[in-house]
Formats: sequence, structure tokens, C-alpha cells
Amino acid sequence: MQNNSNNTTTTPPVVVPVTIKDTLSYLALGDSYTIGQSVTAQESFPYQLAAQLPDFKVTEPHIIARTGWITDQLISAINDANDIKGKTYDFVTLLIGVNDQYGGYSQTNYRVKFVQVLNTAIKFAKGNQKHVFVLSIPDYGVTPYAHGDDGKIGPEIDQFNAINLEESKKAGVNYIDITPISKEAAFDLTLLANDGLHPSAKMYNMWVQKLVPEILKQFKK
Repeated sequence: MQNNSNNTTTTPPVVVPVTIKDTLSYLALGDSYTIGQSVTAQESFPYQLAAQLPDFKVTEPHIIARTGWITDQLISAINDANDIKGKTYDFVTLLIGVNDQYGGYSQTNYRVKFVQVLNTAIKFAKGNQKHVFVLSIPDYGVTPYAHGDDGKIGPEIDQFNAINLEESKKAGVNYIDITPISKEAAFDLTLLANDGLHPSAKMYNMWVQKLVPEILKQFKK
């Protein structure tokens, strides 16, 4: 056979597989800190979180939260929400309790009702406690709204957080301590919304930066 040095070999094109992001569904339970009182919906922490999970597409957060809700009211709202009956979600966040403290409700009642709503959150997370993420209660005592009453508010918030931390550990869920971040508002007012009480988009983003790695630990393959 004659050797033709002018022959060239055509290399087939490299086919790069297209990676389709996994889609995660998300339920956010809480109060004003979850709906993002005094900021836009897109600036609230659930929406920022949904937009910042690398390698995952998160569906629009389903939010059950309202400004002023105590834990009992959150439970009632969940029970009354027909659009979530029988549904489950890939992950759930829970942040509740500031209005229990603010309203002077008993810590004993808070413990009972927090456990109840936490167990409900686990059920929504398909029974997987590792897909539930509890956030600690922010310390609003450092805000202008509190008028310098942090000496009373701060320790009470700590007591309520001791309860939700203890019960979260018992349940085996993830616990994200964002209270130290909230205290930074004492020295940086850009962390607060215009109402001088609730977090700004900047503070919510700081919460998200703590949440993202914890969520990725549970979903990264």
C-alpha cells in the first residue's frame, strides 16, 4: 500500500455535555424577617438565597410569613394554607420568635410551639431534618427603634435563641447563628432598612453567605 504523506486525519469535534442545574424547591417559614419588611421581595433573604446557590436552580420561594407573627400565628397560617397541603420541598428555612419576645409571651410556650413548627418544617422537607435550616433570632435591641433598650432586649433574645438552638440540636436540623451579624447594626446603619428596625438587603446578604455553604453541604453530589 502506498504511503501518502499528504493524508490528514480529521479529529472529531469534542462534544461538551451541557450540565442542567438541579432544581430545588424551597419553603420559607417565619415573620417580618422572612418576608423582608421594608425592603423589596427580591432583597429579602429567601429570594437572595434562591438566586445565590451555585450549581442549583431554585424555584421561586414559597413564603409563609407575616410581620408581627408570633409562633402560634405561624402555625395557624400553615394549617390554614390550602396551597401547601400535601406538598413537600427540597429544603425549608425557619426563623420565628422575635414577636414572642417582643410581646412578652412566655418562653415555655415558645419552646412548645417552636418544637411544633419545627417538626412541621421537617415534614415539609420530606422528613429529612438535614434539609431544614433554622436561623437564630436577630437582636433588634441595637437598632434605633429600640431606643437604647438593648440591656433588656438583648438578654431576652439570647434566652429565646437558647431555646431554639437546644431544640434544633435535639431535632438534628441545621442551625445558622445570624444574631452576631444583627448586632453589627449598632455600628453600621447601612445594615438596616429605612425603618430603623428591620435588616437591609446588605444584612440579608450577609445571612445568605452563612446559609449557602450549609445548604451546599447537604445537596452537593
